[in-house]
Amino acid sequence: MMKDSLTGKHIVFIAGEDEYLSEITLPQVAKEISDGHGARVTVLTASPEPKETANLPGMEKLASADLIVLYLRFRELPEEQFRPLLAYVQSGKPILGFRTSTHSFRYPEGHPLEEWNSRFGIEVLGAPWIRHYGHSSSTDVSICRGAEHHPIVEGLPSSFHVRSWLYHVLPYPPEGAQLLLNGHTVDPELKEQTINAPRIQPVAWTRRNAWGGNVFMTTLGHPEEFTMPEFRRLINNAIHWLLKEDEGR
Repeated sequence: MMKDSLTGKHIVFIAGEDEYLSEITLPQVAKEISDGHGARVTVLTASPEPKETANLPGMEKLASADLIVLYLRFRELPEEQFRPLLAYVQSGKPILGFRTSTHSFRYPEGHPLEEWNSRFGIEVLGAPWIRHYGHSSSTDVSICRGAEHHPIVEGLPSSFHVRSWLYHVLPYPPEGAQLLLNGHTVDPELKEQTINAPRIQPVAWTRRNAWGGNVFMTTLGHPEEFTMPEFRRLINNAIHWLLKEDEGR
């Protein structure tokens, strides 16, 4: 039997948000990756509950990670918990980010780490928080022209529907990113003429971040999506691609 490319790799999943149940969905993904592909996984969650923005114990475990999977939102981690994440990012290792990770941090004005409120989304993942099209809307997803043969979209249908309301990210991600999936907002509460933004926005891309690390970022990630075979395939493909690309560097 051929050895899986994830065998023996250490993947750290970090759930630190209180809107999308990542403390439930990420452990499910981690178990699938561990049981089905032989990876060593660690799951870190906010303590004592997802609403706690200033405590994510176990961040020191990132020192041995080959890949981190982030689902963060408006965290205010103490420096001793933020520094291991920054060290990982600056090491140039790969990162997978979900949805609200574009706005991972919300430090108060004057805090020593305040600059990372915007820098993390833009420089690490490729897009900041701007706005979305309203919670009652949903999104039609399609593979971007020219990305049809990318390994991350292998096995995906050319189009599918998701519950996530579309995030406005344009004019991001920056030049050099590889756009993989576009989203078309369905029944948006905010019309394009109101917010001066088109109804079609990138929802998944890859890029090299400011420290040379490969990134896969998707602004999808509603809990319902984690039950969809298409979305699970997307995540699985992205994890394999990120680790394969990192080995080839």
